[in-house]
Order: sequence, then structure tokens, then C-alpha cells
Amino acid sequence: MSLLYEKYGLKQVINASGRMTILGVSTPSADVIDTVKYGLDHYFEMKDLVNKTGAYIAGLLQVEDAVVVSCASAGIAQSVAAVIVKDNDWLLDNLHAAPLNVPHDIVVPKGHNVNYGAPVGSMVALGGGKLVEAGYSNECSPEQLAAAITPQTAAILYVKSHHCVQKSHLSVEQAAVVARKHGVPLIVDAAAEEDLQCYYQFGADLVIYSGAKAIEGPTSGLVIGKKHYVEWVKRQSNGIGRAMKVGKEGILGLTQAIENYLTHEKTSGAQMVEKMTPFIENLNTLSGVTARVVWDAAGRDIARAEIKFDESVINQRTGDLVQALKTGDIAIYFRGYKANEGIIEADVRSVSAEQLQVIFTSIQALLNEAKKA
Repeated sequence: MSLLYEKYGLKQVINASGRMTILGVSTPSADVIDTVKYGLDHYFEMKDLVNKTGAYIAGLLQVEDAVVVSCASAGIAQSVAAVIVKDNDWLLDNLHAAPLNVPHDIVVPKGHNVNYGAPVGSMVALGGGKLVEAGYSNECSPEQLAAAITPQTAAILYVKSHHCVQKSHLSVEQAAVVARKHGVPLIVDAAAEEDLQCYYQFGADLVIYSGAKAIEGPTSGLVIGKKHYVEWVKRQSNGIGRAMKVGKEGILGLTQAIENYLTHEKTSGAQMVEKMTPFIENLNTLSGVTARVVWDAAGRDIARAEIKFDESVINQRTGDLVQALKTGDIAIYFRGYKANEGIIEADVRSVSAEQLQVIFTSIQALLNEAKKA
């Protein structure tokens, strides 16, 4: 299949940035691919497929109900629309045009109002919601979250992500207590999170996951939660969800991927450390480069290689080095959130030992070129 790169003039990619949407997220296992193919080759009554697979997933995860959607972003938009529209048939058809006299404010901790590739607020607005920030960018307590709730509040949205501020922000459990006390639902966006049950168990009414990140399914999303809330999400297939519909192959593929995810042994952080250790040792032989193991900022069992460049020694900006690696014959992508500080991270989950060696030799070559300049 490497001929496809040649046919379309595409560059091969080494993905050391993690399960990122801009690179196609993940590579599903063979049985997930087979299930996707089966879905493509057969017909189904789609409502029946949605309901039966949702019930099956709910049984696996021990939750009330579940529904497969096209992606986590669609899950946010449809969940917001669900808590605004509820069972209102007229509003389901007219959400785009109706003056909203029903509660439609979506309260989010200010430090969770992030851009994860698109603004959280855009997804809220697509669902008919108005984003209301609680607390401050570096602080949101349960009391501050509660203070932002009014009679116009339709839900609380909690974003569980490494993109969000981690400092001095309340937990999902605390947000659930606030939601219960004020009689509003709690929606948790847990797109890249690895635990498919804990946020529901903590008291969330709807929890949203990416199907293609930790779960390693096809491009898709998953919404789990309390049955009547999930039913409201399903209703959006005749509303805003029509523009975000997921195909039969995506529904079946994600269902198989979830089953695999729950039964197959996962790569541990310790195994990631073992895999990246020779890579880190090689990097530490380069002048102006310091590498070490770091752990995921959001608390997941993910180890990464942090690579720090002394720009006065390597004779170039870290951002320029990162860009050069992206534009080489093989595009090499890192996590570059701290490139302005001279720091990048390599996520090794989707990288082979051979590819790690390619990354090392590519960095080494670029540093040698800079010395000659």
C-alpha cells in the first residue's frame, strides 16, 4: 500500500506527537479493520444498529446507555443540543432559527475554555449553547462554578484534557456535586482519556470520548451516560447531528475497538520508558541536547521523551528545527507545545524502534548542518 503515497504524492509520516487529529489519530488493529470492511459490505436498519450497538457498549462499560457519533467534537455539539432541545420536537427542527427562551447557557471553568484544534466554544455554539465562564484561568473552585449557574443554565461542561489548566481547578467529582445541587446535567469532554468508566462513576450525566485516540478505533466518537440524556443525543440525528452522521462502518468498527480496548493488554508507561531509553541515551550524546523521561501532565499512564535544546549551542531556534523535521523527506512530528522554551516531546506509542533511530539521525543531521552554517 506504500504505492498510495506515490500515487497521490503524499509524504510518509513518523508520528511522535501522539494520537493527533492532524495526522489521522491512530492505526486500528486488524480485527477492527475487518469489522469496518464488514460494515461497508452490508446493509442495516440504521436506527436499530445505533440502538443495539449502543446497548452492547453500555453493557461492556456498565453504564445506562451509549451512542456512537462521528467524533468527539460532534459529541460535544450534539450533547449541548440535547440538553437544550430535550424532547421538544419543534425546537429540534428550529434550533438554528428560534430565539432561545429555554435555558441554553453552558457553564465551563475558565481554564477549560481551550482550543484543542478548534475552540470548545465553537462546538457549544453549534449545539445552540452560549458559553459562560466560571472562575479564572488559573482557578475555579466548586463555589466559583456554582456562582456562574443561573436559571438560564442548561448544563455544566467539564473538559478533561492536558490542554486545560490543571492548577487550582475543581475535580470532576466536585463538579458533579455542584451539578446535582443545582439540578443541571454535567457533560464531561474526555476525548483523549483512557478510563472509559470513571467519569460516569464520578457522577457525569454525559461523557464524550474520541473513538480514534485511546480506543484506537476508526474516526468516530462515543457518548455514554444516563439513558434519557443519551436518548436526547440520539434525537439530534434528526437535528444538527444530521450534518455529523457516522456511517455503519464507523459504528461497528468502534464497537469492536471498545471490546478490544477492554480485553487486550495495554502498553504501560513503564514499557514506553523501556522503548524510549536507547533513544534518550543517543540524544544525550549530542552537543546542546538534553533528553529525559516525562509523564503525561493530565495524569495518564503515558511516558514521553522530553528533548531540550540549548539554542546557543545548536545555533538555531527550536521552532525552526521542528519545522525542518516536518518538511524533510519523511515528515517527523513532535509535541511542540513548549518549543518557544526550547523543549519538545516525543510520544513513542505509535513509533517503532526503527523509526526512533530515524528521528535521532534526522536531528543529528540537522544539528551538524547548523554547525557548518
